[in-house]
Amino acid sequence: MALTKTQYDAIRRRYEDKQSRNMRLLNQRRQQIYALLPEYEQLDAAVGSTSLAHARLLLEGNEEALDGLRQELAQNAARRRALLTQAGYPQDYLEPLYDCPDCRDTGYIGSEKCHCFRQQEITLLYEQSGIQDMISRENFDSLSTAYYEGEDLQRFDNAVAISHKFVDDFKKSYQNLLFYGTVGTGKSFLSGCIARELLSQGQAVIYFSACGLFETLARYSFDARAKDSLYNFCRDIYTGDLVIIDDLGTEMTNNFVTSQLFSLLNERHLRQKATIISTNLSLEEMRDRYSDRIFSRITSNYSLCKLTGPDIRLYKKRFSGK
Repeated sequence: MALTKTQYDAIRRRYEDKQSRNMRLLNQRRQQIYALLPEYEQLDAAVGSTSLAHARLLLEGNEEALDGLRQELAQNAARRRALLTQAGYPQDYLEPLYDCPDCRDTGYIGSEKCHCFRQQEITLLYEQSGIQDMISRENFDSLSTAYYEGEDLQRFDNAVAISHKFVDDFKKSYQNLLFYGTVGTGKSFLSGCIARELLSQGQAVIYFSACGLFETLARYSFDARAKDSLYNFCRDIYTGDLVIIDDLGTEMTNNFVTSQLFSLLNERHLRQKATIISTNLSLEEMRDRYSDRIFSRITSNYSLCKLTGPDIRLYKKRFSGK
C-alpha cells in the first residue's frame, strides 16, 4: 500500500506551508530587531560587502584573504549575538526556524524520508486521524489520580511510573506493555500518553483498535488484487517503532484473528519492536480466548499493568450531567 499522488501532494503542500509560515515569522522577527537595534541591521548588511571585498582579494592572489574573511565574519557574528542577548533575546532568535530541525522541513534527509514525513504517511495510509484527537486530550499533562483510591490508586500510580519509564528507555531497550483490567480505568489513556511523547520524539507510532486492525488484515488477505497492499501493510505493522493495539478482545475472535495476532506479536518480537496492548479482558480470559502461544508470548515479553477502579468515563459523564 502506497500513497496516492493526491496524498503525496497533500503532504508536500504541508511542508511548503510550514516553510512559508516560518519564513514569514523569521522576517517579522528580523524587522523587529532592525527597528530596535539599528547596529544589528548594519552588521547584517556588512556580511555581504565583507565577503565580496575578500573575494576580490582572493582573486587577486592574496592568500590571507580567506583567513581574514573567516575572522571578520566570526567577529561580526559574535557582535550580533551580543546585541541580541543584551536586548533580552536568545542568541538564536534570528536563526532559521523549522518545525522539524532534522530535515529542515523538507521531508527528506538525503534521499531518505524523514521520520516526520513517515508519520504523516502512516496517518494517511491507516486513517489514524483519531490518534491525533486522542493524544490532544490524553497526555501526561492532563493526567489525574482524583478518581482512584486505595489499591486502585496504587495500581494506577505503578502503571504511570512504568509508562514514563517506557518513554524514557524507548531508544535504549526493547520493551512491551499490556494494560489490562476493568472498563474505563485509564488503559487507553496511558497508551495515548505514551503515543504523544514518542510522536514528539519523532518515533513512528501506528495505532489501531483491535477491530480496525483485524478488519484491515482481513480485507487485504481475502482480496486477490491486494497482495501488494497486504505486503506493505504487514511490513509497516511488523517494523513500525511502536504499534498500539487498543481494546483487544472486542474483535470477533476466530482462527484467522488468532493466527494474525500471533504473527504480529511474534514478528515484532523477533525484530525487537515495541508493542502496547490494552484490553478489558483478565489474564484468564485472554488465555481462554487466544492460543497458548499468544498468551505465553505476552506474559513472557510484556510488562503487565493491571488497572482497576470505577469507570472514569461513566463517572465524568454523570458528573458533567449534574
